[in-house]
Amino acid sequence: MKTIQLFILIFCLSFLGHAQSDSSTIFSKRHEVKIGIVKLLAAPILEGTYEYIPDRNIGYGASLLFNFNTSNDYFEDFSLTPFFRMYFQKDEQFGAKGFFVEAFTAFYTGKEDVDSNSNTTNSFFETAFGFSFGKKWINFKGFVFEAKLGIGRNLLGNTSFEVIGKGDLYVGYRF
Repeated sequence: MKTIQLFILIFCLSFLGHAQSDSSTIFSKRHEVKIGIVKLLAAPILEGTYEYIPDRNIGYGASLLFNFNTSNDYFEDFSLTPFFRMYFQKDEQFGAKGFFVEAFTAFYTGKEDVDSNSNTTNSFFETAFGFSFGKKWINFKGFVFEAKLGIGRNLLGNTSFEVIGKGDLYVGYRF
């Protein structure tokens, strides 16, 4: 838990340094970092996202998720999720904001109960391909709020689940 608190402190301090030192326009800022806040507050699950924004209509990046409660069978223990996004907001002042759709590929590990009576678990590695949709808001200082929801289909069949859900509410900063 102390690792999570240290990570959040460093993340917040980096926001303050960038917000005070950079007076360029939001559109000239092409890098974004975000943290999923619902999973972090509800369970010790840390999901961090990096997004690169090459122009005002597209973005791509990856999310990295660590589940510090490995007894929880409802979430993956670790995942790496690269994604590609298309934005549909026609705002000349900001780019890469508003409604978006996203294609993602998730590579994740986890455990599931094989026999609940004997507490036998099966560790697995799975890959999923899916789509998400959401909306992103950004202010003049570069702070970001995002809501996203998606679903992916498991491809390897290494778990009894056929799909994986993706989504959260995210806070972050564009620099």
